[in-house]
Amino acid sequence: MHSDALVASFLRTRSTDLELLDGEQLDPNELRTNLREMAMLNRLPGGVGDSVRAVDRLLDGKADASVLDIGTGGGDFVRRLARSRAAHVIAADVSAEVVEIARRNLADTKDVTVLQADVLALPLANAEVEVTHSSMLIHHLEPAEVVRALREMRRVARLGIVVNDLRRGPLALAVTAATVLALTRGAYTRHDGVLSARRAYTLPELDELATEAGLRAVWRTWSFWPRVTTVYR
Repeated sequence: MHSDALVASFLRTRSTDLELLDGEQLDPNELRTNLREMAMLNRLPGGVGDSVRAVDRLLDGKADASVLDIGTGGGDFVRRLARSRAAHVIAADVSAEVVEIARRNLADTKDVTVLQADVLALPLANAEVEVTHSSMLIHHLEPAEVVRALREMRRVARLGIVVNDLRRGPLALAVTAATVLALTRGAYTRHDGVLSARRAYTLPELDELATEAGLRAVWRTWSFWPRVTTVYR
């Protein structure tokens, strides 16, 4: 079988291997290195810049907006959004260790609330924020969890949700692996970065799960890029 066909066959089924970041115990040094390296990778095309533009598209000039960033990591999106517009942002992550790092990173960022929260059961009221955003979160979840997560993100958002994540495919895997292995040194980043491209959903798979959650895609960045941002309503 031709090598391209082998890769395509290998990626036909989504990997269910666990990422190191999803382990029960995290190495503090590796975690800090991972979040620093993710902040650097997030500055590349397809990263937080696309997320901010997608959120701005939903807000459509609305003042005094509120945004939930679920799976905030080191708070890279929150800091970038704060430079772009005035908004109250809730920065949330399921990991207590990550929340503490985000709280330190965002200490000087105005109008931000940092809290520990699970995307599968958000501690927010219905329609509490205008927009819910997630970046590099959905591929960590299994299909049934993705539907639950999207329903929760939809429940708390008045206008819509933004999903920024990798897509599964041969080109996406090749570009992601080359970028991660060339630019990073942390064990978590190098292991999980490549595995993330195998755990990611194809865009048709993601849209099907979104439809099941009661959402429809209304805008999307370039669909051939390894990392794609989608606006759902």
